[in-house]
Amino acid sequence: MRSADIERSTALRVLVLYANPVTVSFGATLHKEVVTTLRSGGHEVDDCDLYAECFDPVLTEQERLQYHDTKLNRAAIATYADRLLAADALILVYPVWNEGFPAILKGFFDRVFIPGVSFIVAADGTLVTNLQKLRKIAAVCTYGTSRTLNLFLGDPPKRVVKRMVRWMPGHAVRCDYIACYSIDHSNEKQRAAFVQRVQQVLETW
Repeated sequence: MRSADIERSTALRVLVLYANPVTVSFGATLHKEVVTTLRSGGHEVDDCDLYAECFDPVLTEQERLQYHDTKLNRAAIATYADRLLAADALILVYPVWNEGFPAILKGFFDRVFIPGVSFIVAADGTLVTNLQKLRKIAAVCTYGTSRTLNLFLGDPPKRVVKRMVRWMPGHAVRCDYIACYSIDHSNEKQRAAFVQRVQQVLETW
């Protein structure tokens, strides 16, 4: 059996971070497809719907003051930190708004991707990765505008996923960025094709 086949045959614990408040949106369809495809592939899915769970994205003054204190900084978000650290893979499902993540997802990064969880600050100030358990990362997202315009603007969400998040395991990981551009001008056939693309990519996990 080839190494790629062995990798695909291994069941993963996948944390899915979903950020979309509209239950009848195309994003909701993508979220459902992600979860269904992963479970069909034998993976264990920790489905974290940030809106449904009423995740508070606001970093408080106290949290900021305790940010670098790894004995105290998890107090308010311990459950989410544990879920992230337990994951073998991470998938983000979100719409791109104003060239960035929805506030609730950005707040998850601010409050949960903290020292002692996603990275460690060494004595000399250098950052050391701390999500070594992660083996695969993906983003499934939609953009209202075109790929060309987002390329011109630097595509900030893609850079965060492909550079910052991909860096956090501290070793080479598979990172799929599955993006549907120009969603505001798409038709039903194009959207269906994108859903199929998401399914096809995740079936190889």
